[in-house]
Amino acid sequence: MRTEFSEAMIALAKESKELVFLTADLGYMALEGVADVLGERFINVGVAEQNAVSLAAGLASEGQLPWLYSMAAFTTLRPYAQIRDNVCLHKLPVKLVGNGGGYGYGIMGATHHALEDLAAMRALPHMTIYVPLIGDDLPEVVRQMTTDPLPSYLRLNHSADIFGPIPSFAGFRKLKAGRSAVLVSTGPVVQGLYEMGAPELLDELEIWSVGKFPLEALPPELTLSIQKMGHVVTMEEHRRAGGLGEAFAAELLTRGVVPRSYACLCAAGYPSGRYGSQKWHQEESGLRGALLVSRLKELLGA
Repeated sequence: MRTEFSEAMIALAKESKELVFLTADLGYMALEGVADVLGERFINVGVAEQNAVSLAAGLASEGQLPWLYSMAAFTTLRPYAQIRDNVCLHKLPVKLVGNGGGYGYGIMGATHHALEDLAAMRALPHMTIYVPLIGDDLPEVVRQMTTDPLPSYLRLNHSADIFGPIPSFAGFRKLKAGRSAVLVSTGPVVQGLYEMGAPELLDELEIWSVGKFPLEALPPELTLSIQKMGHVVTMEEHRRAGGLGEAFAAELLTRGVVPRSYACLCAAGYPSGRYGSQKWHQEESGLRGALLVSRLKELLGA
């Protein structure tokens, strides 16, 4: 999604004189066009995320629109105190961008993975999180973030490649109909369902994609499907604690919607103690491949 994000930034730069783009020495072979358009408003702060967030807060307090780009783990976790104290508590419109959410940086290992970023950002006041599904979501996501006067965080990853029509970006999107269970996912990890080579299982699932946190009002169609089918599965490339599974369960209980069963497919961390590609970690976590098929058969009683 870096290409689509860069294109959206270039378009925004041509419209906004307040845009300032900060990078923590990342974005090579993707952000060069943004740098060309912004000139001195494109700042490489170096490997100094805490300083970058404080700089962004200062710029925002003076009426500028700062966007800060780095790896997802570095954007959210390294400068967490600065995000909380300098940005969120002052309700400043700093736009944080984290590339490679989940296991996106693969073999680079746990220090470069972002398995807790959604939980961390969800805990902060006044913060909105955007999790696009496909590259085409980026223009609308950037538009919404730009017009939001409060802080926001954009979690980038590889664009999902799934068949069928995909509605425009929204807090909740229905991707396909199903018969037995409602599966609610966030981000491109949902692609694992379409690649598992088990069409009989896929046919059973009504699939929805979540694009924003805090969760927006549940669509009536989604609520009715849950009440009718009674079985809910959530799917995310993130640890269980503080992620989609917990957030969605809380929303259902708040509204008095209690499914007969509720299961979470999520990042398992590092069961083998080894590192590999993003797909390899997804497979080890049961988010792709044979383990995903096995887990779904168990949940669906197939």
